[in-house]
Amino acid sequence: MELDETDRRILTVMQKDGRISNADLSERVNLSPSACHRRVHRLEVDGYIRNYVALLDARKMGRPTTVFVEITLSGQANEVLDAFEKAVARVPDVLECHLMAGSFDYLLKVVAQDSEDFARIHRRHLTRLPGVAQMHSSFALKTVFKTTALPV
Repeated sequence: MELDETDRRILTVMQKDGRISNADLSERVNLSPSACHRRVHRLEVDGYIRNYVALLDARKMGRPTTVFVEITLSGQANEVLDAFEKAVARVPDVLECHLMAGSFDYLLKVVAQDSEDFARIHRRHLTRLPGVAQMHSSFALKTVFKTTALPV
């Protein structure tokens, strides 16, 4: 299915407010409520809308510290990559893990209470990940910009 301009408007609005009522959404995108509901349902079925979530405030949740961790593995064999990926997915403090091209293999986004908490996470989880040869951590001083909205 290809997205038309109305689908794009729906997705743009819903990325900003996933709890918007169908009536309000239909008004914002210039559709009847029934047509809007059908389109949203189709966008869900076709996988454009994967899920609905609540975005939590990391500070209020006691996790204001963000650390980016660059991981270099000891090898590139599929078994090494698979073992690492399975293990890192089980670390509760890791929000994101990206396989990278460039000077390191993986980039992790980790949240912690503070530097002492990150030291605990590092000692208890990160140093025990299989296949890790090197690890470099960088603490974010300030989040300048952050969004979950994709360009539509």
